[in-house]
Amino acid sequence: MPTLTKLYSMEEAATHNKQDDCWVVIDGKVYDVTSYMDEHPGGDDVLLAATGKDATDEFEDAGHSKDARELMEKYFIGELDESSVPAIPELKIYKKEQPKDSVQKLVDLTKQYWLVPVSIVTISVAVSVLFSRKN
Repeated sequence: MPTLTKLYSMEEAATHNKQDDCWVVIDGKVYDVTSYMDEHPGGDDVLLAATGKDATDEFEDAGHSKDARELMEKYFIGELDESSVPAIPELKIYKKEQPKDSVQKLVDLTKQYWLVPVSIVTISVAVSVLFSRKN
């Protein structure tokens, strides 16, 4: 028969953030570590720093032993109510435009400012016609 566990919101767990009343949330489980504060090998400040948030990453990064993981069960008081955790908004990914080579930039500028090359060609033709008539 499944056992029922109490559900806690992250806000509720975060209020227990003192030396004499300390809860931590690890892997969706809530632990009351108040009585373990003085015994924790890393010191009570490590546990206090882990309150008010999901401390799973900090717990895993510390490299806790199998014995430490088994000891945690002694302090288990319930589970995190996942519906109380605010959803993380989806990030939009923008593709950075690749830099264009100088030839492509020139072609783009020419398309944008077509009057300049047309004027240069027109003046060149006019000058060549004028100088060719003098001969």
